[in-house]
Amino acid sequence: MLDDESLTLGAGAGGRDFALVELPAVAEVPWQSLHDVPTALVTGSNGKTTTVRLIAACTEAAGWRPSAYCCTDGVFLGAQARVGGDYSGPEGARRVMRERSARAAVIETARGGILRRGIAVAQAQVALVTNVSADHFGEYGIDDLEGLADVKLSVAGVVSAAGMLVLNADDVQLTSRAPVLARRFGRSPTLGWFALDADLPALRAHREGGGATCGVRGGRLTLNQGGAQYDLGAIAAMPLTVEGSATYNIANLAGAALAAAALGVPPATVAGVLAHFGASRADNFGRLMRFEREGVRILVDYAHNPEGLRGLLEVAEHLRGANGRLGLLLGHAGNRQDAELEALAVVAAKFHPALIVVKENEGHLRGRAPGEVPQLINAALLRAGMEHSVLQMRMSEIDAVHAALAWARPGDVLALPVHAAAARAAVVALLNEQP
Repeated sequence: MLDDESLTLGAGAGGRDFALVELPAVAEVPWQSLHDVPTALVTGSNGKTTTVRLIAACTEAAGWRPSAYCCTDGVFLGAQARVGGDYSGPEGARRVMRERSARAAVIETARGGILRRGIAVAQAQVALVTNVSADHFGEYGIDDLEGLADVKLSVAGVVSAAGMLVLNADDVQLTSRAPVLARRFGRSPTLGWFALDADLPALRAHREGGGATCGVRGGRLTLNQGGAQYDLGAIAAMPLTVEGSATYNIANLAGAALAAAALGVPPATVAGVLAHFGASRADNFGRLMRFEREGVRILVDYAHNPEGLRGLLEVAEHLRGANGRLGLLLGHAGNRQDAELEALAVVAAKFHPALIVVKENEGHLRGRAPGEVPQLINAALLRAGMEHSVLQMRMSEIDAVHAALAWARPGDVLALPVHAAAARAAVVALLNEQP
């Protein structure tokens, strides 16, 4: 691994860094002490951070402590935050690989980092693509799903010869492009497929050919690896699924389980992690965090595109009582096309919320004038059939949360996508207080 100042040989506990201005002679390098650590890359449109945290929890449970990982919330060594902020690009990868006590590495690899600076890591045992959905069009020459899928699949190029590329068989962009990976990279890595249905024809065919798969059968998550089948547990009992209503997290669980097994984590260890991960709010901070306040159920999440919002609102509907109402925060970063704002509003309107607080993401204006994005979303909601009476507007994420809390009554459910890290921390602190 190389940057402007240093050359790294090996990784984690088996790595050494050498300043470029004083590289040692070949004979002076302690070659026998250098080695890799189990390493996984995770990319996709939705679910990256959750999947990274799941895999890291599996590697820790397997005894590879501490494991290092990076994501949109920072760089972590075990449970310790080393640095906060969005580290889903090459800088995060380098920090993870240079953690000298790390016994495993899990790296979130976002689209923006790939397009701007490439993939810092030269080799990984596992790479996983969660899904591909419309987001960030119009940036760096990517204007459609096909181009976005090609960006995500760049991770296939760093999978080692003995490694595995884990793909979502429910995603048509991934299934259509997998057959041409060999033409793109000169070889195709070994593939592992996951899906919501373990008996999807593509998964059955892959297993018949000796391939690894993971999916749901009879309400239970089933892993097939090396010709053996493993029961990983009941989906409804896994905290991340919210009694099975969070289908997107079922997919994240299946992908993470397959990736962890490909790294060498025993299936029984994976099952143990899936059985409890998400029971504590600290497990997956900022993602599908659940609170109850004076009879109001509250979901704090990072949903930031139409598919992510749809998944969050399906969980909210599952939790809403017969007489309860649905309240929602809705906002977006300024670097999204108007069509993406429109699509977000259409998804929100389909769930007929009794309240939508349109918010300014004040930390993510990204070239838009203050108030421009909320006005565009408000207009899109009216075009989608929402009434003026159910719409409010606030110019900060915190003010939007307070407006939703003031409106809610017992039995209601609030879906609160909060995007800025500081705002998310403040909201969680507020909800942890006694009302």
